[in-house]
Amino acid sequence: MTSTVNPARFAPSPELREDLRRIFGPALGIGVILSGACIIGGFISPGDFFYSYLMSFLFWFGITLGSMAIVMLQYLTSGAWGIMVRRPLESASRTLWLCALLFIPIAAGAPKIYDWAHPDLVRNEYALAHRQPYMSLSWFVLRAIAYFIIWGLLAYFLNRWSREQDLQPGLENVIETRLARLSAPGLILYVFTLTFAAVDWAASLETDWSSTIWGFIFVAQQVLSVFAFAILVLVLLSRRRPMAGAFKTQHMHDLGNLMFTCLMLWAYFEFSQLVIVWAGNLTDEIPWYMRRLATSWGWLGVALIVLQFIIPFLALLSRPLKRSIPALCTVVGLIIVMRWVDLAWVVLPSYYHKGLRVTWLMICVPLAMGCLWVAAFVWHLKNRPLLPVNAPNLERALHHGE
Repeated sequence: MTSTVNPARFAPSPELREDLRRIFGPALGIGVILSGACIIGGFISPGDFFYSYLMSFLFWFGITLGSMAIVMLQYLTSGAWGIMVRRPLESASRTLWLCALLFIPIAAGAPKIYDWAHPDLVRNEYALAHRQPYMSLSWFVLRAIAYFIIWGLLAYFLNRWSREQDLQPGLENVIETRLARLSAPGLILYVFTLTFAAVDWAASLETDWSSTIWGFIFVAQQVLSVFAFAILVLVLLSRRRPMAGAFKTQHMHDLGNLMFTCLMLWAYFEFSQLVIVWAGNLTDEIPWYMRRLATSWGWLGVALIVLQFIIPFLALLSRPLKRSIPALCTVVGLIIVMRWVDLAWVVLPSYYHKGLRVTWLMICVPLAMGCLWVAAFVWHLKNRPLLPVNAPNLERALHHGE
């Protein structure tokens, strides 16, 4: 069904604009203050700072890029399920410019993070010397620039054409087709570029580590984070017009099912990697798991199994829970927290070899980066209608479950 709608119908209400303004100001202010404290901490303890920074960057960057991937997936499937989440996810994808800026300290501090950035270690380590033509600082930066250019172009056209769909009634089907044609190669590019980026930024922390499923694990992690984030945002937006009358229990139930699917996909990839390494019993791969399971980091691994998989898995089997805002938000909050813990378990043992260690920068850096990211997200969110005006499936989505 084609819908021609006044854009003002789905614009943020004055009350919602005020709520967003109350979030934007404090988030930006707290983010700037905490960033100053983190910079001081970086001079005092560079190692603690850069590893905490990398972990934080991967978390917030994952929501940004994963949001763009879900938007493309929705265009390909033409499902009404994605109409409700499209605008929040588009707003998240438009924070990619912030992620590009936040990557600069990682590029500048690469020698503090990666062994391959030290020429003396490269000369004395066979694995590093073998990878040197690929894993050099110049190529590391050039590849990152290429990744951000590809992602930036995809985000730009997805958001631009979506905006044109709002403003050009009568051409909504043409624009929707154009968006779907972009999304097909866009999703392929997303998987390939994210795989290379995940290897560059995370897998290369360990000299001998390699995994053929590494990129798919990061895809599953990002998609899981995004659905949890989308549910939380939509619940908050549904307190005010226009989402108060549009976001229904059935929408929440559907998003809960999708999050459940992503949870199982993430667990499958993680378990497959562990089984393959366990069966292969190769000395090049075992140390990665030994640092994370044979030391006190192993307790964090157990927490991931219980709190990021078993409890959410059992909870999301319940239909009433997925239709209850307090219950579903509790599960969503647990998943978001454990996503941060998961990245800490991936990144930090490469630096803290002897076991689990908690520093104030591990808390301060994610909060500082998160406040800046939330401020940018809110800024973009308030500038467009909260539902895609004139989208072909809009009316079907609005009456879903009736």
